[in-house]
Amino acid sequence: MRLNTDSTTRKMSKLGGFMSQNTQSEKRTELKIFIFLTVFLAPILAVLFVSALGFSIWFSQILMGPPGAG
Repeated sequence: MRLNTDSTTRKMSKLGGFMSQNTQSEKRTELKIFIFLTVFLAPILAVLFVSALGFSIWFSQILMGPPGAG
């Protein structure tokens, strides 16, 4: 039984093993998703969460008055 070592379908990884093109494209996709999550989505969600919390506190103080005003 002979292993397929065609250079168009497999490339040598840094550790000495073979890595298919599909694995490399999956890693590239995972890296793009990771960058999107950490650079864009997480900060946007954090800002939205803090804004929603601030708005809810502000609105509750409009309805019930400031803290300690009893």
